[in-house]
Amino acid sequence: MESSLYAAFALGLILGVKHALDADHVIAVSTIVTEHRSFKWASLIGAFWGLGHTVTLFMVGLLVIGLRLTIPPKLALGLEFLVALMLIFLGGSIIWRSFLRERVHAHTHAHNPETHTHFHLHGRSEENHSHSHPFRSMRKPFLVGMVHGLAGSAALMLLVLTTIPSPLAGLAYIVIFGAGSVGGMLALSSMIAVPFVLTAQRFSLFNRWIRVVAGAASIAFGLILGWEILSSKSLL
Repeated sequence: MESSLYAAFALGLILGVKHALDADHVIAVSTIVTEHRSFKWASLIGAFWGLGHTVTLFMVGLLVIGLRLTIPPKLALGLEFLVALMLIFLGGSIIWRSFLRERVHAHTHAHNPETHTHFHLHGRSEENHSHSHPFRSMRKPFLVGMVHGLAGSAALMLLVLTTIPSPLAGLAYIVIFGAGSVGGMLALSSMIAVPFVLTAQRFSLFNRWIRVVAGAASIAFGLILGWEILSSKSLL
């Protein structure tokens, strides 16, 4: 029994890494990575996504394993639809910011004894403050990971309830699965960050267009996923 439990934990770690590479996860993280010019923080986006994903799975696991609850199929599909909407929003926001090159700001100056206000244009290079509040910018991937965790909780809980012999072992399996997803997404976001970081300073036009491609892919995948869910008979 003990050896089979260790085998289940090892499988959970592998499945966690594999789960991080699902298409909707990759696309969501890619859109967030495009917002950063620092390789370090762009790489950590995947880790924070994985942490958010694991927190949600663990919270759901406490309810499902502890109370022996089940997640209704309609609720599971509804959570998947939420992921589709989130992908559309992420892609749209990236495209919007990619083309919003200048913003108008009002500045007030005092020239004794007169005070006057004038408008000034700031380009993208002046308004990039991602380096100033790096940990604050990690809230976004953490929340996105939590949403993905909700959407993927139904299948994982079914696996845990049918194969893991005790509640404590089930929660341990979820933590190990989460560790695999954190590691997998950390590695993936590091690879995704390379072209965005390298082109951010010297090839701004190319950087903008690969951001647009990432945003368009996110929107397209979200629309396809949403349509498949709405067309599913299980949702009726």
